[in-house]
Amino acid sequence: MKVIGLAGWSGAGKTTLLKRIIPHLLEEGLRVSVIKHAHHDFDVDVPGKDSWVHRQSGATEVLVSSTRRWALMHELRGGAEPRLAELLKKMSPVDLVIVEGFKREPHRKIEVHRAANQKPLLFPDDPGIVGIATDMAVATTLPTAHLDDVEAVAALLQRSAISVEDVLAKSEV
Repeated sequence: MKVIGLAGWSGAGKTTLLKRIIPHLLEEGLRVSVIKHAHHDFDVDVPGKDSWVHRQSGATEVLVSSTRRWALMHELRGGAEPRLAELLKKMSPVDLVIVEGFKREPHRKIEVHRAANQKPLLFPDDPGIVGIATDMAVATTLPTAHLDDVEAVAALLQRSAISVEDVLAKSEV
């Protein structure tokens, strides 16, 4: 299992880019999973449904299963937010895990940068950034790809990904 991140400021288009890249990678025969970091309170459950009621009642974990999918929700209940390494250990094996966000973690990342966002680039200050997907010219020796070139960005992700074992080893340092 290999891991690569997408990092960038809010509004840079990370999710939009992933929405376009995942089908391309699937067409290439890869099994792909995503870990997404959220900076705010979020909910994947519908208020009033049984699983929501169980969680709101204080359950630490609620697993919902059907013939189509299963989802595990784990409430931290005041505990520390898990680090990326801990979350990676919970993932089922696939060919490629794409990590959206977690820009302060030490894994390898492709920076997603959109000129209209008017934010500074992350790469000069983040040694984990190994490439840039952008809609503007950037003076760098890092490999770059245009945001609209799905094939090039997908190739950059695959070339830059490292084994989950290497990511976990970096996280222990």
